Amino acid sequence: MDDLDKSKYYHGLVDMGSNGVRFSITDLSPETQRVLPTVYLDRAAISLYDAQYENGKVVPIPDATTSQVLKSLLRFRSTCKDFNVPEMQIRIVATEATRKAVNSEDFRSRIKEAVGWTVELLPKEIEGRIGALGVASSYENVKGLMMDLGGGSTQLTWIVTEDGKVNMSEKGSASLPFGAAALTQRLGAAGPVGSKGYRAFEKEVVADLKAAVEDIQIPDHLLERSKSPEGLQLFLSGGGFRGWGFVLMSEHSIRPYPIPIINGFRSTADMFHDTQAIQAAVEKEDTPEIFRVSARRASQVPAVAFLVTCLSQALPSIMDVHFCQGGVREGIHFAEMAPDVRKESPLVVATRPYAPRSTPQLVETLLHTSQASSPNSRGALFSSNVVTAFVQGMFAHMAHVKDLRGGAALRSTTTGIFSAAHGLSHQQRALLAILLCERYGGYGSISPTEQDFYRRMLRLVPAGLEWWCMYLGRVAAVLASVYPAGTVREERVQVKVQWRLTKKEKQQLCIDFAFNKKPDELDEGLNAALRKVEKAGKKKHWIGGNGFKILLTVNGKEYGGDDK
Repeated sequence: MDDLDKSKYYHGLVDMGSNGVRFSITDLSPETQRVLPTVYLDRAAISLYDAQYENGKVVPIPDATTSQVLKSLLRFRSTCKDFNVPEMQIRIVATEATRKAVNSEDFRSRIKEAVGWTVELLPKEIEGRIGALGVASSYENVKGLMMDLGGGSTQLTWIVTEDGKVNMSEKGSASLPFGAAALTQRLGAAGPVGSKGYRAFEKEVVADLKAAVEDIQIPDHLLERSKSPEGLQLFLSGGGFRGWGFVLMSEHSIRPYPIPIINGFRSTADMFHDTQAIQAAVEKEDTPEIFRVSARRASQVPAVAFLVTCLSQALPSIMDVHFCQGGVREGIHFAEMAPDVRKESPLVVATRPYAPRSTPQLVETLLHTSQASSPNSRGALFSSNVVTAFVQGMFAHMAHVKDLRGGAALRSTTTGIFSAAHGLSHQQRALLAILLCERYGGYGSISPTEQDFYRRMLRLVPAGLEWWCMYLGRVAAVLASVYPAGTVREERVQVKVQWRLTKKEKQQLCIDFAFNKKPDELDEGLNAALRKVEKAGKKKHWIGGNGFKILLTVNGKEYGGDDK
C-alpha cells in the first residue's frame, strides 16, 4: 500500500477542550482501527477556561487567546496537508469552555473565516456520551460507572459493553459544573478547609452528585455488583483524573512502576480515596517531579481530592478504579466503528500486523497445552485472545540479534512495537510481555537491567499465572524452532499434555513432543528449546515457590537432554 492509498484512511481531529487544544491524525485502516493507530499527536497548552476569567469575573475569550488558537489551527491544517489527510475527514469539535463562552459565536466565526473549518459545538449531553464511548474504547470490555473530569465540567454515567454494543443511561450522562479548573476556582472562593463556606460547598457538591447518580438510573444488575465480591468498577477519564492516576502510579508498591501509560492502570478504591497520601506525594519537596504531572495538574490536585472525597459520599461502594486515556478523539472515532469492529480484542488487533501465516494452527496447539494445564479441571488458564496475540507476536523480534530478542520482546508492550496500541489493560501488557520474553529464553536470557524490569512486570501478571507464562513461552519456543517462519507446511510435531500423580501424590505435568524425526536427529537449537521446557519443572526455576514438576518425553520416551 503506497502513501496515498494509506492516507485515505487518515482522519484529522481538533479537540478544543477547557485546558488545552489537542490535534490528532488517526489511521482508521479496517484491519487495525480498533486500536486507533495514531499517525500524529500534538497539544497546544491554551486554557480556554482560564482565559475567560479576569479577577474572578467572567470575560469574553480575549483576542490574544483567539490569536493563539488560530495560529495552532493553521499549523495543524498545514500538517494535515503534509500527511495527505482528505479534507472531508478533518473535524474540529469544542466542549464546555467554548460552549459557555460569552463570545462563543464570534470565536467560532473567526475560526471559520481564518481556517475554513466549521467548529462542531458538542452539547453537554453529547459530550458525556462521547466521553463514555472513549472509555468504552479503552478496554476490551467495560462494565460499571464512568466519570470524565475535564477542566470546566465532569460527566457521570454507567456503561456496559457487550458484543460490540455500548449500553449506557438513556439520558446519556449527567453533566455537572465541577471540572478540575472550575473546582479550583470555586474552592478558592469558598474559603479554607473546614470553614463555613467550604463545608457549605462540599454539601452542595455531594447533593448534586447524589442527584446525578439518581438521574442516570443505574441498573439493578450493576448496583448488585457493589454488594458482591466482584464489586462495582469505576472507569475514569479526563485530565484531572489522569493526573490523579499518575500520582497513584508513583506511589504504587511496585517501584518504579514499569508501565508509563495511564490507560489500563488499575487502583483499589482504598488507594484511590486516600486523598491525604496523594496530596502529600505532590507536596513533598524532596521528591523529584512526578512523571506526567505538570505544575498545572499538581495545582489542581487539591480540587480533585475534594471531588474524590465527595464521590466517596455519593457513589455506591466501589471495588476497583480503572484509568482511561479515552477522550473526545477516542470517543468520536469509536462511535463511528461498526459493532463487529468494536467487539474485537485490542490485544489481538495490536499484534495482527505481525501474525505468521499459520497462526490458527499454532494457536490451536498452544491452546491445547494451556487447556490441559489445570490439575483441578479449572479449564483454560489463558484465553483464546491472549494466546492468539502471543502467537501473532512471537516472531516479531526474530530478526534481532540474540542479545536483544528477549529484552526487546519484554519491552514491546511498554515502549516497543505494541506499546501505542489503545485499549490494553496493564495486566494484559504484562502478560503478553512476559510470554514473549519467555519465548526467547526468559529471565536468564536478558541483561541485568532488563531482569529488574522483568521482575516488576511479573508482579502485574494475574496471580497464579506467573509460572504458566514461563511454561507456555517455552513450549512456544519449541514450536518456533520447529516452524521458524511460523508456517506449517506439513505437521512436524504433535504436542500432547496430561496430568498424573507421582509416587509422593504430587501433580506432575506430562508433556510429549511427537516429532516426525527420530530424537537423535534433533538439532542443537531444538534440543536447547526442549531443555528449557524441562527446566521449567525444576523447583529452583519455579516462581515464588509456585510451579509443577514436568515429565518431558520425546516420541513417548523420557527426554534425557538436560545439562549434567
